[in-house]
Amino acid sequence: MKILHTSDWHLGHVLYGHDRTEEQQSMLDQMVHIVEEQQPDVFLLCGDVFHTSQPSNMTQTMLSDALMKIHEANPQMVIVMTAGNHDSPTKHVIFQKPWRALNVYAIGQLKKEELDEHIIEIPGKGFIIAIPHVNEQTLPEGFFQQLLDKVTERNTEGLPVVMTAHTTVKGCTFKCHEFATELTVGGIDAIQLEQLGEGYDYLALGHIHHGQFVDLGKHRARYCGTPLPISFDENFSHSISMVEIDKHGAIPTVTEIGIHNPHPLVTLPEEGFAPWETTKKLLEEYADDDPAYIRLNVEIEDFQPVEASAEAAKLTEGKQCRFCTLNFKKKADNQAEAKVLTVQEFQAEKPIEIAKQYAAYEGIDFDEEMTELFDEVLNLVENDTRNEK
Repeated sequence: MKILHTSDWHLGHVLYGHDRTEEQQSMLDQMVHIVEEQQPDVFLLCGDVFHTSQPSNMTQTMLSDALMKIHEANPQMVIVMTAGNHDSPTKHVIFQKPWRALNVYAIGQLKKEELDEHIIEIPGKGFIIAIPHVNEQTLPEGFFQQLLDKVTERNTEGLPVVMTAHTTVKGCTFKCHEFATELTVGGIDAIQLEQLGEGYDYLALGHIHHGQFVDLGKHRARYCGTPLPISFDENFSHSISMVEIDKHGAIPTVTEIGIHNPHPLVTLPEEGFAPWETTKKLLEEYADDDPAYIRLNVEIEDFQPVEASAEAAKLTEGKQCRFCTLNFKKKADNQAEAKVLTVQEFQAEKPIEIAKQYAAYEGIDFDEEMTELFDEVLNLVENDTRNEK
C-alpha cells in the first residue's frame, strides 16, 4: 500500500497581517502534481486542515476545490481527512456524505460506540484507522487498541494497517512550537507512544510541525510536518511523506517530497542578532525581486530604536519582500554572554537551565546547594500542578 501522508495545512493562516493565499494555493497545486505523479493508494490529511475553527468562505472553497483536483488526479485513491485541534469537529463533517462521491472520508468526531466509523478498508491494499484530535480526558481507555484488535480480526490477508492520530507524543522534537514543553505542545498534553496501542504498521501523526520519526516507534510512528512554515522559527525543510508498506508486519519505506514555498520566511541576519544600523543595511540590500517575508533580529543597548518598524517598512517600499516584525535582544555588557533564545526555545528549555543562565548573566555562582534548593522548589510546584489537574 502506498500512502501520501500530510498534515497541518493551516489554510487561512495570516502572517503578521499578510494574506498567504497565494503560497497556500501553490502548496495545494503541488499536492495535486505529486498525486498525479506518484499515484498513491491513500491520501492522509491528519488534522489542522484550517488555521482556525471558523475559516472564511474563501478558505473553505480553497479546500473543496483542492480536494476535487486531488481526486481527479487519481480517482481510485481514497482520501482520508481527520480534524485537528485547530479544526471544528462539527464543521469538518458538514459535507461528509457528498464528499464520499469523491472518495473522501472526513472524520471529525470520535465515535466511541461506532468503531467501524473509524475503520476504512482499502480492498486488496490495507486498512486505515482514522482518528481525529480528541481530548485525552474524554478518550475511552484502550480505545486505540480496541480499533487495532478489530482490524486484526478482519485482516485475514495480512494487509498493511495504518492508523492516524493528531496529538503530542512524548519524545518528539517540538522545535518552533509556541507554548511548548516536554509535557504539552500547542495545548495538547503529551502521551506515551504505548498509549496508542500495538498492531499498526505505520502511525501517521499530525500536530508537530517538524517532520520526524518518534524514536520509540522504530520507524513506524511519524510526524510528516507542515508543508508550509507557520512561523519564522520553522527554519527547516517542509515536505510531505510518501510511505510504502509491502505487507502487515513490514517496516515502512518513507520518502520525503519537498514543498516549495514561493514566499519564504527570512530572518536577517541569518544567525544571531546585529545592531540596528547593521540590520537596516541588510534589509536595504535585500534583493528587490525576492518575494519573501522578513523578520529582523536586532541587538540593542537599552531601548528599541524609535520608529524602528516604520523605518523597516519604508526600506521595503518598491521591493517584493514584506516586512513583518522586529525581534529585539538586549546587548550583554561586561556580564556573562547571555544565550540567545527565541520565545519557543525559552519555553522548551528546562527550568534548571534557565536558572543557571540567569545566574551566570548576573555573575552568580550556581553551586550544588543552589541546585538542590531549586530542584526542591520545582518539585513542590510540579506536585501542586498535578494535584490541581
